[in-house]
Amino acid sequence: MNADDVVTAADVRAARDRLADVVHRTPLDTSTTLADRSGAAAVGLKLENVQRTGSFKIRGAYNRMAQLSAEERERGVVAASAGNHAQGVALAGDLLGVDATVVVPEVTPAAKIEATRGYGAEVVVEGDIYERSYEHALDMAERDDLTFVHPFDDAGIIAGQGTVGLEIAEQFPDPDTVLVAIGGGGLISGIATALKARDPDVRVVGVQPEGAAHAKPSLEAGEVRELPGVDTVAEGIADTRLLDRTFAVMNERIDDVVTVTDRDLAVAVTLLAERAKTVAEAAGAAPVAGLLSGAVDADGERVAAVVSGGNVNLSDHAELTRTGLLELDRYAEARLALDGWPTALGTVTEVIEDEGAELDTAERARRSAGDDPNRTPLTVGIEGAGPNHLHAVLAALDGVDGVTVVSSTLDE
Repeated sequence: MNADDVVTAADVRAARDRLADVVHRTPLDTSTTLADRSGAAAVGLKLENVQRTGSFKIRGAYNRMAQLSAEERERGVVAASAGNHAQGVALAGDLLGVDATVVVPEVTPAAKIEATRGYGAEVVVEGDIYERSYEHALDMAERDDLTFVHPFDDAGIIAGQGTVGLEIAEQFPDPDTVLVAIGGGGLISGIATALKARDPDVRVVGVQPEGAAHAKPSLEAGEVRELPGVDTVAEGIADTRLLDRTFAVMNERIDDVVTVTDRDLAVAVTLLAERAKTVAEAAGAAPVAGLLSGAVDADGERVAAVVSGGNVNLSDHAELTRTGLLELDRYAEARLALDGWPTALGTVTEVIEDEGAELDTAERARRSAGDDPNRTPLTVGIEGAGPNHLHAVLAALDGVDGVTVVSSTLDE
């Protein structure tokens, strides 16, 4: 199988016509901050996190389902998804009048499950990872005579996702490099198909988390390689393998695949929130992580990064940004010993504010064997401008009568 047997640029253009009145033409914002941090000449962020359903997935799902026969529409569809494809299939089913059932793994965030149900689909939670959900959905398709809508290994899905590439070409002309997250490979396959047809020299680079890095080994081996399991905060791209169609397209049309750590993802999520004023899930931030971590050398280049989704629980987003700030040395956790509890807590708060920092958390800690029994242990989280600022804050706290800084993450 070669790439043209799967999907062509003409297929992507036909998908754009089907989607014209269905999806948003999402914005492409430029970021001077990300360009400066990475050494790129310009960075464009294709914000699919503000697409309908909060990710690019509606593009492929609607394009595929719009081509169902009348009989297939009557019987209904089933899909398997880590969350975003679920919402795309659910909304497409609602728009097209097709009953949809979606099987999701147990790791799927509650926000994605509730959103999927909100679009009218039936949700079945089955399997510890996506592959188990996928197998269950295939069983349902055979048992109940439903059409299986694959999340990535389908020509209609790939062509629909490729419309993102057409918009990038129009909104950010002549990019040198385009960065795209890889889960199963549908998005990057479609985008590469659209962009390479216009400019064969554009570099299309995939980004995966280290804990789900199956694509590069497969491409290097010349055959699909499957991981025994995955371990990453980016559940939206926590796939264990490519499949035949995406492998065939990627093998011919993408230029490289790089990996990033979960901490790199946290930094990208943090800077997207702070500097680009946009909420991204970890999977959606992967291309930016590839750029900022140095995994992709983009010095002097015009770089487009696809922020593919923003469906994240607020508590998870808060944890990611806290980790990101820790990585950027702008957040410190410290263990204090206090005299005169709880009055001393007010003193701690006042000192931190006077030093121009922010007290994020304060919690009375469990007493350990090494603690002075006459003093109260307290853990605090402090946000500051940088490591020097945070050191100054802790030094100020340590200089107050009745407060001792026992340890901090800055010492690690």
